[in-house]
Amino acid sequence: MTHLHLSFYSAFTLSSLGLAFHRTHLISALLCLESMMLSMYVALAMWPIQTQSPSFTMLPILMLTFSACEAGTGLALLVASTRTHGTDHLHNFNLLKC
Repeated sequence: MTHLHLSFYSAFTLSSLGLAFHRTHLISALLCLESMMLSMYVALAMWPIQTQSPSFTMLPILMLTFSACEAGTGLALLVASTRTHGTDHLHNFNLLKC
């Protein structure tokens, strides 16, 4: 395993551990999701270079587009939940309540 692979795997693992264990605020959960997407983007951007195949060059751009849409949706949910509940603590949200 190269140092590049180790850094991608460790960044993704640390982000998923942060998402699993530090879920007190919605903004911290969104930041962990964004760092997971960033590590996946860098890994997908380096994949065609390592395999020397030009057929997968559009895949990182497509994933970056979906990541931007996910970030915009997450921030919209953060603003909406802060306006309705007054805080972004995740334990205050009840998903079963209308």
